[in-house]
This record gives sequence, structure tokens and C-alpha cells, in this order.
Amino acid sequence: MKKIVPLLVLTLIFVSGCNQKNKRNLTKDILPPKAEKKPVNLEKHGDIRVDNYFWMNERDHPEVIDYLERENDYYNKLTEHTKDFQTTLFEEMKGRIKEDDASVPYKRNGYWYYGRYEKNKGYPIYCRKKDSLNSEEIILFDNNVMAEGQAYFKQAGYSISEDNTMAAFGIDLVSRRKYTIQFKNLVTGELLDEKIENTTGAAVWANDNKTVYYSRKDEETLRSNQIFKHILGTSPEDDQLVFQEDDETFNTFVYKTKSRKFIVIGSSSTLTSEYQFTTADDSVGDFKMLQKRERGLEYSIAHYGEEFYILTNMDNATNFKLMKTSETATEKENWTEVIPHRENVLLEDVDIFKDFLVVSERTNGLNKIHIKRWDGSEDYYLPFDNETYTAYTGTNVDFDTEILRYGYNALNTPSSVIDFNMVTKEKEVKKEQEVLGGTFDKDNYIMERIWATARDGVKVPVSLVYHKDTKKNGEAPLLQYAYGSYGNTIDPSFSSIRLSLLDRGFIYAIAHVRGGEYLGRQWYEDGKLLKKKNTFTDFIDVSKYLIANDYTSEEHLYASGGSAGGLLMGVIINMAPELYHGVIASVPFVDVVTTMLDDSIPLTTGEYDEWGNPNVKEYYDYMKSYSPYDNAFAKAYPNLFVTTGYHDSQVQYWEPAKWVAKLREHHTGDNQILFYCDMESGHGGASGRFESLKEVAKDYAFLLDLENIDK
Repeated sequence: MKKIVPLLVLTLIFVSGCNQKNKRNLTKDILPPKAEKKPVNLEKHGDIRVDNYFWMNERDHPEVIDYLERENDYYNKLTEHTKDFQTTLFEEMKGRIKEDDASVPYKRNGYWYYGRYEKNKGYPIYCRKKDSLNSEEIILFDNNVMAEGQAYFKQAGYSISEDNTMAAFGIDLVSRRKYTIQFKNLVTGELLDEKIENTTGAAVWANDNKTVYYSRKDEETLRSNQIFKHILGTSPEDDQLVFQEDDETFNTFVYKTKSRKFIVIGSSSTLTSEYQFTTADDSVGDFKMLQKRERGLEYSIAHYGEEFYILTNMDNATNFKLMKTSETATEKENWTEVIPHRENVLLEDVDIFKDFLVVSERTNGLNKIHIKRWDGSEDYYLPFDNETYTAYTGTNVDFDTEILRYGYNALNTPSSVIDFNMVTKEKEVKKEQEVLGGTFDKDNYIMERIWATARDGVKVPVSLVYHKDTKKNGEAPLLQYAYGSYGNTIDPSFSSIRLSLLDRGFIYAIAHVRGGEYLGRQWYEDGKLLKKKNTFTDFIDVSKYLIANDYTSEEHLYASGGSAGGLLMGVIINMAPELYHGVIASVPFVDVVTTMLDDSIPLTTGEYDEWGNPNVKEYYDYMKSYSPYDNAFAKAYPNLFVTTGYHDSQVQYWEPAKWVAKLREHHTGDNQILFYCDMESGHGGASGRFESLKEVAKDYAFLLDLENIDK
């Protein structure tokens, strides 16, 4: 019997594998849609690029819609054999999530605020209670009711007037990130008639309870370029323009300081920032410049007492330092140092309390929360002893409190919300994320942080998690993820959804490549502009390291990234297609040169400091040398699954659509290239709490199908 059991297992595996192969063989007779070629010459700097699929840029054209629908039909036919498995995955992932869940309440201005979900409902319900958590619940917004009949629904939070009687909130029904601001009387429940169109969704109340400041977007580019003032009871057409940002590389925004003393207008680009302020008691709104913009000078502000606290890179403080200045003398020559610049510590944020300053830092890639008394009598760090983890300060709206709220999780540890007493050093866990289903045990999963050597000798950190039964023998499937742009750091955080891969033998790896700020600001600087290729080669070198050290092999290595991370996916399959068995590119930014030359496309001009301005030949040449669309030539590509949203305002649908058409034209191998365009969604995917899980189920089914795993 001891010899028969393994034989039976091998037979079952063989039969299962054959069945999967037979299912795929049946799809070979289904031909992909053929996109018509209509050559358009694009000339810049004397260089001519021929774009055969430029016609796809024409939104809502019947021919474009027809092509996208044919692509979706092709995807559905080729993945028909995985539909039941997708449903299984969806139900499995959903089954781990507590449906009747609620956020931890926080207190502001006499009310406790929180959000909650109800069973079998996909949208949040926003609530508050007066004075005590034992008080009667007041429902502010039930998004389930508000979303009825809508293909897409998104509420951009809400803002409460100082007298607690009015709420301003933004609604997007298209997924284009163009929000309509509306107003609700919280005493009567009445929804006011006035609507403010084409905004960012955020609204800021002055202290008179009737004046509201908001940001309006440019209709074409969707750049937030104007700050308006609205008076309740008046027509939005009569709103006063308070500030206009004419520099097309900047966005503008407005907010109220935590002290509730000032209304602040900010302007920012990738490298430069500027703030102006007025007292929140002044409904006239005469704004004073805090520090005028200087190219390369970045700063952000907080207010406490009679001083502004300024996080800045002034005087080559690459990793930032903390300064302060009187609210009556705000120019940089008046700034004095609170926390100096440190070469090995990235200063990310501060939270100010009456007796304490809390500093969010990053050292050697790890989050640190540094607590200091203003009088200097205490100075300590919150203790975290894991090899890799994520920690962050939470919602801290009160100045006069000893309690710091923070969050903590790790790749194998669900999220916790913790209240920490900064005086007694006692902590109270307010909430631990529940993983339902009865099978989860964090001790079943192993975390690692390893360092791969890049081709230029730089050590690239990698965070990994896998089931303890998964063997590192080169045969395990591994999904490698990265983003690597804009200084955004992908922290190693917990995901109950990811368990559906880990429990099926996958290893999950986050490559902390250059272009993020995992190892400090210089890590970002070394992965942008004319050093952008470091992002791509770091990812490839991490892949080679994982293969060389038997975490996986070329037959079982998969890669995933979205948006700018989708660009990363596009580059690696051009540079090293042989390393990957399959790649998922979500809303990928792949037609880099054409997009960056079109300043009518949303976000383009504000991106010049990240990618370079292709109107300058040096940047044009560099961009063209890695742009996935411009470098799609004859080669055998990995299995590929590309997704997009028709209403995407950040990466337009036509970029991945054109890219897929060109890849199919040049693909020399037998691997599948799949493309799916969600005709109802935008950059963030489907709305609703669980609808996004259906998208994840598509991704996971793609990966698992390639591994011949169907249960």
C-alpha cells in the first residue's frame, strides 16, 4: 500500500494536468480579435514613430467600442473553463471577510464617527453618535441606498460643519474621479438642491458654518487647478474664485489644519510645493503666502499653538527635516530646526499633541514611530520586533490627549488598531482584523526579508511570505509584485485575499525596487527621470536571484503590477520575457512617449518631474528606449493578462488596448495574451466592497490555471 498511494496521487495529478491542457488546446481554434492597422506618423525631434493603432484613442467611437467588446468576448471564451473556479475563489475570499464589520470610532467635536458594513451589502454606512458610544446611532450616509440603480458609485468621504449640523460630500457615478459636491442638513435629513460639479470631492468648512472651500478640476485634463468659495443657499454659478493654479505642472487643493484655526491652500508638483493660509474665522478669505514656491523646495505644514511645523527638504535635506516658525513670520529665513536631517532616516510625517510630538520615520526600510515629549523629558520608540512589518499612525484628531492611535500588521499578521497611552506606555487593542473561515493561523505562514544584488552592485530588499509547507526547491510557483514610482513605498502588509494563493503553494514576493522610498529619498531619486531603468533592472535582478536561490524557476515565476507598475510589467517582458511564465498588467501605463507628449491627457504635465519632458530630446530618447509600446517587437512573450477600465482617468483605456494589439502582431510564441476592459469602471476598478474581489478572482484564476491548479 505504501507504494500504491503515491502512484495514485501521481496519476490524479497527471490526469488533472492533462485535463487542463486539453481545455487549453480546445481554445486554440478560437482566434483573437484582429485590430485594423491604420498607420499614423508621429514625429518629434526629427524622429518618426508609426502608430498603427492610434485610432483607438477616439473614445466612444463605434469601431473602438466594437473592438473592446470583441476583446472581452475573446477573454470570456478562452477562460470559460475557469469560470466555476473564479466563482469558487470569489466565495472563498469573500468568506474570510467579516461582512458585518465596523471601523474603530474616533471622537471629533462632541461626536463619535465610524463606518460600518451590513451582511450582504456592498457599500459602507457612515454613522455618528453624540457624546457617548452608548448613545443612539445616527446614520449620516447609507451608500447602499445611494448606489441603487448605479453601475458605479463612489462617495469621497464627507466633511462636517463646525456646528455639527451640515455635511458636504462628493459623489462619483462614472469612475472618472470627477465628483459632484452636495450638502445634507444633518438635523432635518434634507438634501439641499445645490450641486457643485467637476470637483475633487473634498470640501472644507469655514468656522461660520456656511462658507465652503473646494477644488475644481479642468474639464479636459482633470487637473485640480482652481479653488472656489461657496456660500450655502447660493447658486454654485455665483461661487467666488479664490485661487487659480496656472502652472500646468501643479495641482492645487484645500484643507483645514488639525488646530481648526486655518484654511490652507496648497499647490504641489513632483518636486515643489507652496502653501497659503487664512484664518478659518475669516469668511472673506484673504490668503497669506506661507513660503512662495522655489523649484526643488518641498515642504508640508502642521499648526499648533502659534506656530507652524514644517516638514521640508530645504538645504539639501534629502530625507527631510522638521522646522518650525511663528505664524506671523512664515518665510523660510525664519524657520528654526526641530529635528535635523539624518542620512539614514527618512522623516515621513508628524502628529502633534499638546505634550508630545510623534514622528513617523523609516530606517533601513522599516517603519518606526518615534515619541518625544515637548519638554525633552522623554524620547522613545514604539517597539516592533518582526523582521518585516507595517506600522503607521492612525486617526488622531485631538491635541489634548495622551492617547496615540496607530495601526500594525505584517505579511502573516492581520491588521490591528491600537490605542497607546504615551504617558503610561500601556496599549489597548481596539480592533483586530478577523479572518473568518476557521482555518487561518498566522504560525502557518513564514515571512522573510532578503536582499538581492542588482547588476550595479546595489542590494535590493525583498519581502516574502509563504505557507510553512511550501518547499523552497525551485518548483514552487511565485508571484513577484512591485510598483516603483513616485516615491510610493509598497509596505509588506497583510492580505486575507492573498491566502488563496499561499494556501495553494504560491510564494508571494514584494520587490522594493528603486523608484519607491523604501530605503529613503535617494532610493526614489535613483529610480526616476534618467535613472528610471533602475526600477526595471532591479525587478529583473530580483527575479534572477529568486530563481538562483531555489525560491522558484522560470516555469513557475509570475509577475504583477498596476498603473506605473503596469509599465514595469511591460518593460520586463520586453527585456527578459524568458524569466516569466505569466504576467498580470493592470491598467498599465505603456504608451509612455505618446501620452507624455499629449498635454491634453489628464495628469500629463504634472508628470514631467517624474518621467521627464519628452519635448526635450534627451528625455524623449530615454523614454522611447524603454516605452513598452514602442519596444514591442518580434519575440515569444510570457502568458499575459492585461486589464483596464474604460473610464480610467489616469491611464486611458487605449494604452493597454493598443499595446495588446501590437503584442499580438509581434508575438512569436504559443502563450496566451488576454485582455479585458471593464466598460463600467475606471482606474480603481469596480465599486462596491466585494465587486473588486471578482477582479482578483480573474487574476488568481489566470495564475492558478497556468499552474494546472483548478481547486
